[in-house]
Amino acid sequence: MTGAQAAQEADPFHERLKAFEGRPAATAGRAKDAVNEPMIRHWCEAMGDTNPAYTGPDAIAPPTMLQAWTLGGLSGHTDRSSAYDELLGLLDGAGCTSVVATDCEQEYLRPLRPGDTVTFDAVIESVSARKTTKLGSGHFVTTRMDVHANGELAGTHRFRILKYAPATAAATASATAAAATPATADRTPAARRPRPVINRDNRGFWDGVARHRLLIQRCTGCATLRFPWLPGCNACACPEWDTVEASGAGTVFSYVVMHHPAFPAFAPPYAVALVELAEGVRMVSNITGVPYDKVRIGMPVQLEFLRVDEELELPVFRGSEG
Repeated sequence: MTGAQAAQEADPFHERLKAFEGRPAATAGRAKDAVNEPMIRHWCEAMGDTNPAYTGPDAIAPPTMLQAWTLGGLSGHTDRSSAYDELLGLLDGAGCTSVVATDCEQEYLRPLRPGDTVTFDAVIESVSARKTTKLGSGHFVTTRMDVHANGELAGTHRFRILKYAPATAAATASATAAAATPATADRTPAARRPRPVINRDNRGFWDGVARHRLLIQRCTGCATLRFPWLPGCNACACPEWDTVEASGAGTVFSYVVMHHPAFPAFAPPYAVALVELAEGVRMVSNITGVPYDKVRIGMPVQLEFLRVDEELELPVFRGSEG
């Protein structure tokens, strides 16, 4: 055991946090709606998922909707335990007043079908020792939710957040100054952007970007176009495919404006858009050429390639206020 690990284990505050492990985060929770076709349809439309298993008389819900049925909506939940609120309050009192979701894991045991009544129980599974991240230092809190359909276990959902104290005042002041500096969407920050993860499934896409071509996969079995790149067709499961080159024309289908958290490689505020290409597929990218507060749903955009640094070039979309 290292000295740092020993110090963490001896940390009395961490011992107080660990006492919450195993305590319920929610008990006998009940979904506000039964599994239903409209929510499935909206989800599939938003995700561009045309799998026939999600429609028709024998439809099932997409497995990744598991958490969707347990959400409280704008009115919130009434079934969350006092233990979870006490834990978050304890972290708030220690200065860990900020929170960011970090990751989730899901396991699917049986499909959910329209009409199923969803209930759930959640437990505080773990609270980490104090960790230091670029956002600041704090504790990772993991909850595990068991989701039942008509009383039968349908899946598990682990959700992890970081409750943290924002980074030092100097770093915060620097980030604030960067955010306050007038910036255009074409501004290239001094810090290097994260590198894309390139693997055998998407290498062809990035090879196309290097040649200033935006390539879309096309299933050779049913001719369905798909993006992002996948190893097989999500419509017919055919593993064979070729590519078509996008014309570059598109429209803003949806967008968000990023203000926080500040990240050294980006200069907030800036717009991130879900662009619908003329070919019908959608992709996430930055909007250039217009101020972030002028981006609008339905705005026509045109593909261009932005060199971020000496190694990295990215496909982005230029908008026009006219």
